[in-house]
Amino acid sequence: MYTKSLELNNFLGKTVTVAGWVNSRRDHGGLIFIDLRDFAGLIQLVITPDTAESFQLAESVRDEYVLRATGKMRRRAPELVNPNIPTGDIELVVEKLELLNRSDTPPVNTHDDGPASNEDLRLKYRFLDLRRPSMQHLLSERSRYNAFLRNYMYDHGFIEVTTPILANSSPEGARDFLIPSRLHPGTFYALPQAPQQFKQLLMVGGVERYFQIAPCFRDEDPRADRLYGDFYQLDLEMSFADDGEIVRTEMEPLIIKLATEFTDKKIVLRSAPAKKFIPKGGTVPRLPYEFSMDTYGVDKPDLRYALEMVDLTDVFKDTEFKVFKTPVVKAICVPGGAALTRSQIDAFTDQAKKLGAGGLAYILYQDGEAKSPILKFMSEKEIAAVKQLTGAKDGDAVFFGADTRDKVNKVLGQLRIAFADHFGLKHDDEVALTWIVDFPFYEWDDKNKKLDFGHNPFSMPKGGLAALEAAKTDEEKLAIVADQYDMVMNGYEICSGAVRNFNPEVMYKVFNILGFNNEYVEARFGGMLSAFKFGAPPHAGCAFGIDRIFMILENTENIRDIVAFPKNGSGIDLMMNSPSVVDQSQLDEAHLAILPEED
Repeated sequence: MYTKSLELNNFLGKTVTVAGWVNSRRDHGGLIFIDLRDFAGLIQLVITPDTAESFQLAESVRDEYVLRATGKMRRRAPELVNPNIPTGDIELVVEKLELLNRSDTPPVNTHDDGPASNEDLRLKYRFLDLRRPSMQHLLSERSRYNAFLRNYMYDHGFIEVTTPILANSSPEGARDFLIPSRLHPGTFYALPQAPQQFKQLLMVGGVERYFQIAPCFRDEDPRADRLYGDFYQLDLEMSFADDGEIVRTEMEPLIIKLATEFTDKKIVLRSAPAKKFIPKGGTVPRLPYEFSMDTYGVDKPDLRYALEMVDLTDVFKDTEFKVFKTPVVKAICVPGGAALTRSQIDAFTDQAKKLGAGGLAYILYQDGEAKSPILKFMSEKEIAAVKQLTGAKDGDAVFFGADTRDKVNKVLGQLRIAFADHFGLKHDDEVALTWIVDFPFYEWDDKNKKLDFGHNPFSMPKGGLAALEAAKTDEEKLAIVADQYDMVMNGYEICSGAVRNFNPEVMYKVFNILGFNNEYVEARFGGMLSAFKFGAPPHAGCAFGIDRIFMILENTENIRDIVAFPKNGSGIDLMMNSPSVVDQSQLDEAHLAILPEED
């Protein structure tokens, strides 16, 4: 009988066959012990000289040799029980041992104990790195995770449809990977950054609710929470959804269930200002984009902790303190911040300067009094107002930002995160969720001195065509908001979605405002425009970054750790040696030539 290691407790006294890799070998003279590992765990093999051939083989095996063993399962002697593994109270007394394959000495650690191997080395020998129990666990959990996602979608009436990989180039905000056409010289396919246009066409085609776990491709620089090249998202779309709240209400329970049922984390919300944006009977706040930027300094706030920015501009409107004679003055109260040392405050000040601040003013509240180099420049009224409005108590510290609104939000927003890291306010057993809504439809492009899309031209502006036609000045155009939404988990954006622009008149107009004529729109999006002219229903959807969500749920800090075969931080697959050069004949077939680099 062949069985897996974790099932072996069911076979005491029976003859079984197991197979796996040698995790370790111990020679005790008259006995040899081998810990045999499969994807489920370990089982201890006991080989005695009574089985001469097997004993001789056991003397020669080394780590990572592949063996098959047949024998009887028995309980270990009480003093030999290993409580650290599930099979620690049993062992297999081997009657027959077979060598299935030898192994060279592994260049990376295949165990979770001992020194960690260099990441590039782990990625070069990923097939060995995957043997580690923690990696086996992640692969197994990822499979269960994908099933959890699919089951939720099936239960809520969505049907799974796959969309093309060879597609057209589209402006999703990142660089495309281009694929030259052999049959049509001079033209290119693009690997899809997302199935955006196809899923909207499915809505036109009468599909009521679509989803897929979709591969997406973007030529973006890698970072700790973003894979290079290819990644997966839970992509979905709903017909006759003309309000983003329809999608949010439908999908929010999935993420809550992932946090509380797939894992056993707690849903928390420690920011009091955010609580006023929770819908009646709901759990997750809907924070307007402007509120999020003004309160947390970012559009993806971590709400496991408070540390809100407090606007003190009115307090200092008539101040004599030159540093605070700026358009905006804000502050963050840091509980326990008075315990910071001078060198620690200097480190936070250096971070503020790197973000563009001139310095970092602060007040420490210690032993019943306020202490700071800036107090001599402030009036008693100003000092009292700061303490009252920030809610500072003895032992706390208040840090200030004074500049333009955007600069203050940027500096204090990043310091908020740094303070949370320093004081250990981010707890791995907690999940804080929020929706960010009402994104600006347009934004000002400082580099080119003109308006540009704030995010996605396929989004529907709130107010539709009437709102676009009413906006005459740049200021009025910048005030237009999109029915667009992001979901944030623990400070990471995990979802982006919108009510779609399904009306050709609206689509022409949103581009016309930026100076593009109708012919440009038809040349870029002719397929969608043509479809929308045949009775397109209102529709909305979103896409969840399932790699990133899984990374958060598994408490890993590097997204490459939760993917079977990732590329390294430079976008190179060290195991398969890609990207790589190709034969000249392949270039000729694709009608391509490699130009020499310019000096």
